[in-house]
Amino acid sequence: MTVLIDSWTWIEYFRGSEAGERAREFIDGDEEAVVSTINLAEVYRWIIRFYPVEVAEEKVRAMKHRCTVIEVTERIAIESAKLKHRLKLGLEDAIILATAREMGAKLLTGDPDFKGMEGVVFLGAGD
Repeated sequence: MTVLIDSWTWIEYFRGSEAGERAREFIDGDEEAVVSTINLAEVYRWIIRFYPVEVAEEKVRAMKHRCTVIEVTERIAIESAKLKHRLKLGLEDAIILATAREMGAKLLTGDPDFKGMEGVVFLGAGD
């Protein structure tokens, strides 16, 4: 199984939360893993709110070491617009979902915006 490890999942993993512990089997596992450039930006932004830039750099390196980084292509961008319109998602979330679908990956997240969607492995509360 291929998984796209969402920003929510990485942040919880780095925080060492209960949800992050549930994500550990995927992050430390053998599954093929991908991450969007959007995920890199979201995680980096979250980290620099609380920690020095050096910590953000270290965490992004860990993400890139574990995952294949997927750029936002024209095809992903157009599909994102369709998903945003149809599902009323934020643009970043629509890009992440479109990327997961383009890569044939399960979206590993706990973001409530994705709860109950097809192709999502939900790690959040009430899962």
